[in-house]
Amino acid sequence: MSVERKLLCAMVLAVPLSGCGTYYMVRDPAGRTDYYTQDIDSAGMSGAIKFTDQRSGAVVTLQSSEVRKISKDEFVKGTATAEK
Repeated sequence: MSVERKLLCAMVLAVPLSGCGTYYMVRDPAGRTDYYTQDIDSAGMSGAIKFTDQRSGAVVTLQSSEVRKISKDEFVKGTATAEK
């Protein structure tokens, strides 16, 4: 296999691994709190979800929630801490 072909194969395999993430904004309708996460899990048969909030690092479980996929830019903006 030529060097060019090996390089092309390596690039094709690397693309799916670079920057491919799914970002979510989760809203608690009761408390009107917005959370940001990259992974959401089911928390049992009741329909609750469980995730780690990117801003606080806390593991959050919500019985009722609104989940929306967002762009990486929205995620970065939502998780940025305001400087004082």
